[in-house]
Amino acid sequence: MASFNKVILLGNLTRDPEVRYTPKGSAVCDLGIAVNRVYTIDSGERREEVTYVDVVLWARLAEIAGEYLKKGRPVFIEGRLQMDTWDDKQTGQKRTRLRVVGESMQLLGTRPPGTGAAAEAAGEDRQTAGPPKPSAPAEPDEDEIPF
Repeated sequence: MASFNKVILLGNLTRDPEVRYTPKGSAVCDLGIAVNRVYTIDSGERREEVTYVDVVLWARLAEIAGEYLKKGRPVFIEGRLQMDTWDDKQTGQKRTRLRVVGESMQLLGTRPPGTGAAAEAAGEDRQTAGPPKPSAPAEPDEDEIPF
């Protein structure tokens, strides 16, 4: 029997990422993501529902999330569903939780202040930065068009 397990999420973080390390040194990051759905009911009234999803990231992806993501930031996650099962220590009952194991991540929105190329550009001396670059490329010459 064929099977396919793929999840694609685009939402906002509900809390700051929690990064920890396994005894063998692998990074693990737990995220909470809120995904919104807006729809219209028969009377024409618009409604919004929110789904909260737990996501776990591993290795370098976990470290990147811990470094760059904060509560409220948008993020795009691709991954797979995983069912966790354990025995509750207090009640002795078997518990389950469905969560997403993130396999790729894209950071969305603007960069936080003080990181990456924006910080480097802010520290440049304007006199040595050179002339401003044109905002749009020039029209290509007719002889350069490949068709």
